Amino acid sequence: MLRIGRIEYANCTPIFTSLRDNKPCDDYQFVGGVPAQLNAMLAAGSIDVCPSSSIEYARHPDRYLILPHLSISSDAAVGSVLLFSHVPLEDLDNRDILLSSESATSVNLLKILLEKRFGCNCRYSVQTVSNDMALRETPALLLIGDAALRASLLKSDLQVYDLGQLWHEWTGLPFVFALWLCRRQVAEDRYDELVGLANNLVESKGIAQKNLTFIAENSLEASWMGADRLESYWRENISYDLDSRHLEGLILFYRYCAESGLLPSEPELHFLQDFPQKE
Repeated sequence: MLRIGRIEYANCTPIFTSLRDNKPCDDYQFVGGVPAQLNAMLAAGSIDVCPSSSIEYARHPDRYLILPHLSISSDAAVGSVLLFSHVPLEDLDNRDILLSSESATSVNLLKILLEKRFGCNCRYSVQTVSNDMALRETPALLLIGDAALRASLLKSDLQVYDLGQLWHEWTGLPFVFALWLCRRQVAEDRYDELVGLANNLVESKGIAQKNLTFIAENSLEASWMGADRLESYWRENISYDLDSRHLEGLILFYRYCAESGLLPSEPELHFLQDFPQKE
């Protein structure tokens, strides 16, 4: 049985809903969590495959393989990776910023944007208090996933910066927040099962894109976000593809991370279909 990590954010709902509704899943065990938790579980071997923070692959490219044609990305505003700030971005130089503990990719994207695009040298620490208290204590707070979506629904005098939009305005490229990763050991032992899952996921992605209205109307997230806004978020903000432009954006992100000392070097990309099979 393949153990599949499921990110418990609204951005993953269409793929997992479509997979469960349209494909046989008796041989799959789904394990929920936020990106940081699932990254740790994948690294430890507690799960076999999941949509994982793109920076996790870059830190350990020897451990993982990338499932083709799948990602969680944006090709402009992402809507759910947001910096809430009391001051304009260019005024954050030498100031403190609180970071979400749930995703290292968004944290590193923020650091690159502030350093390379806006010339800001900031001090960073992980958020350990409520959002309201955090924004009373520091000039800016990074939120991701459903926490960012919920906060964006509230009226506020804060300035809100969408990191996907900032990246796209700067580079003209999509930003890949998560890749579908599997452990190399699992590929060695259960290659055909992983290929079957990868094919099911790609087909489920296509089905989901044709049924977003139905999925939104029947999702738990609609209770707090509203079905129309949820569907708009999936259609206008989230991309589940991994094409040549997505890969170009991903490689550029890794290059900037290496240049800024956030990665030791730029990783090579290794895909499931390129993995040598046992004879």
